[in-house]
Amino acid sequence: MADNPDITFSDFTPAEKRRVTALTARMALPRANLTRLKKRIEGIENEALRRKTKGK
Repeated sequence: MADNPDITFSDFTPAEKRRVTALTARMALPRANLTRLKKRIEGIENEALRRKTKGK
């Protein structure tokens, strides 16, 4: 979300909010693969952005 100012947390569905929260929490684990987790979060952000821009 920091890379894309067009999207806010309110643009996510409740399920997407839970997924982002869970993935962010997993990033705190010492054995977490940060690159993979970041890509998964970026994918969720892209879905929300597509949905937001589709409505315009």
